[in-house]
Amino acid sequence: MCATTSLHSHEDSVILPPIPSNDDTSADPEVWDVIIVGGGVAGSALAYAQAKDGRRVLLLERDLTQPDRIVGELLQPGGYLQLKRLGLEGCVEGIDAVKVHGYALFKGERQAVVRYPVEGYSADVAGRSFHHGRFIQKLRAAAASCPSVTVRQGLVKRLVNDKGGEWQEGEVVTGVVYRHLPAGPEGAQPVERCARGHLTLVCDGMYSNLRKHLSTPKIAHPSFFVGLRLTNCSLPVPNHGHVVLARPSPILFYPISSTEVRCLVDVPGEKLPGDLPAYLRATVAPQLPDVLRPAFLAALERPEAIRSMQNKLMPAQPLHQPGALLLGDAFNMRHPLTGGGMTVALSDCALLVDMLRPLGPRLAGVADPLATAAKTSDFYTRRKPLSATINTLANALYRVFCYTGDAAQEEMRQACFDYLARGGTCATGPISLLSGLNPRPSVLVQHFFMVALFGVGRLLLPRPSLRGLYMALALLAVACRIILPIIWAEGPRAVFFPALAPKPVVSMAPNGAVKRSTSVGVLASS
Repeated sequence: MCATTSLHSHEDSVILPPIPSNDDTSADPEVWDVIIVGGGVAGSALAYAQAKDGRRVLLLERDLTQPDRIVGELLQPGGYLQLKRLGLEGCVEGIDAVKVHGYALFKGERQAVVRYPVEGYSADVAGRSFHHGRFIQKLRAAAASCPSVTVRQGLVKRLVNDKGGEWQEGEVVTGVVYRHLPAGPEGAQPVERCARGHLTLVCDGMYSNLRKHLSTPKIAHPSFFVGLRLTNCSLPVPNHGHVVLARPSPILFYPISSTEVRCLVDVPGEKLPGDLPAYLRATVAPQLPDVLRPAFLAALERPEAIRSMQNKLMPAQPLHQPGALLLGDAFNMRHPLTGGGMTVALSDCALLVDMLRPLGPRLAGVADPLATAAKTSDFYTRRKPLSATINTLANALYRVFCYTGDAAQEEMRQACFDYLARGGTCATGPISLLSGLNPRPSVLVQHFFMVALFGVGRLLLPRPSLRGLYMALALLAVACRIILPIIWAEGPRAVFFPALAPKPVVSMAPNGAVKRSTSVGVLASS
């Protein structure tokens, strides 16, 4: 369970105290069992779980005060189950989190409600929405409460090899160099320190400065999220997320506390409009349900409260370096429309914890770094079916929900809304994927093309016409153009047949061999 943390009010939100940085380096071991870079969702959860398995953990985070973000505020039921699996379900308590039971969809004057299929689960299994920063502080507090975890504020600068020198391509990662600013008199100078560990886990978020060493990132920027915090706003369907299929792209509403609602407006492109409040007032507000419009317009009266964040898409393409693993947003990002990021991160953490457990507390080194690399690569292939399902759904659903002006695309958009509105298996199948409760790639592809065929049937019945036949073929082409490139980027074999998937590339030294080390991180598949 999570450590108890007291709350105190600060302006309009609740701010949890900063996690104290343990600046006493005199008790540091010569070699940590695990070094974790980044104290976000993945890093904090891993630190807690590794400590519970008896390991000495150094958790390095550049800023231990409460973060303030407009995403990472909705944890799907599947993510909550992974949180329970890690023993951290208490971290959604005491932060005014709201249970979420499904989604309400709006298109024009029509509305459809789909609920999470949680039959057969315990009563606590549901989505949770909250202020992101409060949740992060609870996770950090849980990690810090473990005696074998040292939480330290520091900025990691580079990876190191077994001699403490700067890591080079083909060498084994044996730790990090970080810039440490100990608490003390004002004006104290930061100190560069080196920490050595059997295993280094890099979870330093979407702006990671280490991912280029551990992957071959290809980052796309499809849109921005513009965030508003609404007060005095009653959602049409309580305890549900709300998705408005607007033009040109979707708008989200969901509760983040018992008195506040978050609105996220997706703005396509790589630049925001010059006059953002005017755009929101003229383009977005008229498309909102009547019950939500007044609170939205009231929020626009405070232009300083309008916040934005660029959305990023990045398939997981690991470049495997012995001694280190990459996790979280540093490793893999999808469009945040479906709120799947924390589910993927927590699932990766739970999988990694299970794979490390048979090795015992000390994670003793292995003589052959190449053999170690072969074992660690299993993590990257075993995570793929779940992560690829959630990634593909998020990116495909975003493409479907966007309005492009193309008639066939609009037919697909309308077919998706009508398919979900039918209820029954038409709703429970897709929502079980989105919730993370049934993340199976075959179910995803099945329902995606069932939506397309549902749209085709409407175009050809009751009597096919030449235009109907043309539009049906165009709709199928749109469906293929949306989903096939996404699956290809994730890797078809890794998604559907992970046992047959190629292992991640092992980084080689110039002479074609992995440089050997006496202190190596190790991971074995269970």
